[in-house]
Amino acid sequence: MTRTIVESKTKTAIIGFDQPFCVIGERINPTGRKKLALELEAGDFSTVEADALAQVAAGATVLDVNSGAVFTNKMAEDTRYADNNFVEPPLMKELVQRVQAIVDVPLCIDSSVPGALESGLEACEGRPLLNSVTGEEERLEIVLPLVKKYNVPVVAISNDDTGISEDPDVRFAVAKKIVERAADFGIPAHDIVVDPLVMPIGAMATAGNQVFTLVRRLREELGVNTTCGASNISFGLPNRHGINNAFLPMAMGAGMTSAIMNPVALPVSPAKIEAKRAELAAAGVIVPDDMDPELFCELTGLGSTKPRPGKEMEAIRAANFLTDNDPHGGAWIEFNKAPPKPGQEGRGRGGRRRRRA
Repeated sequence: MTRTIVESKTKTAIIGFDQPFCVIGERINPTGRKKLALELEAGDFSTVEADALAQVAAGATVLDVNSGAVFTNKMAEDTRYADNNFVEPPLMKELVQRVQAIVDVPLCIDSSVPGALESGLEACEGRPLLNSVTGEEERLEIVLPLVKKYNVPVVAISNDDTGISEDPDVRFAVAKKIVERAADFGIPAHDIVVDPLVMPIGAMATAGNQVFTLVRRLREELGVNTTCGASNISFGLPNRHGINNAFLPMAMGAGMTSAIMNPVALPVSPAKIEAKRAELAAAGVIVPDDMDPELFCELTGLGSTKPRPGKEMEAIRAANFLTDNDPHGGAWIEFNKAPPKPGQEGRGRGGRRRRRA
């Protein structure tokens, strides 16, 4: 049975067909997050630390750490900051050190810059997952020696020098090529986690079926674990959570063993709460001005003012139960326990304190 071992200093995460689905938290990534990039440029890691804690609390078993920041202000002062090879290696080191200082889950070192990958590997305690290698010749020759040198597993993305093919047979062939080239370096197949590349279902109606077929082939013919950028499937569509919630259990049923995704339902913003209050007022519903925002969100179905597990995590945990990767449903039951009401912490049923024997 194929098992990919990823470790921190104190914890082990196993990616495998007979294991609970591995959730790789994607939030520590400045790409497309201008506010986070500006914070990192200013040496502020508070959002990174908050995202790390929230993702682990929501159920992430591995955290992806991506250093792809653009330091626009520094670039104007020093042209070296226009080069990611200059920016990312020291940033990756700092990110890894900050994250592993506050959470104990394994990490996934994520960058397109080889120097940043090695910087992350050097700073990381344990056995991280490396993200990523492709079928491009130059990338294979740079990344696979790092994988061998540090004895770590690697995400293998199914595109090569010709780009990303819409033909699933071509993407399978690229994955096979990477597995074979890795073997030439003495890297076993169980240390290759293939990303077969999820296309947006809104742009390609066959995208879902393509992935499910590919995952089955990768499992049966190459014996490798798989991952994906889970939200790609719903890109550009309304109610993306609804699509993601269906896609993930279906992918798991086909044999997918991990996903890079956001496990956190983000807090409801004050602006959204005020908009809901205004909507209710317009309908003649009186809401006390001093009502607790959390209670207001609960009563109106807005969500929560605090980060919490997203709906995708609910779907994954249910699928773990249904595939017998949650023995006796213990994790499902624990996940669905109602939190104690204020003042009832440590009490048994009915709010009564248990008597000591």
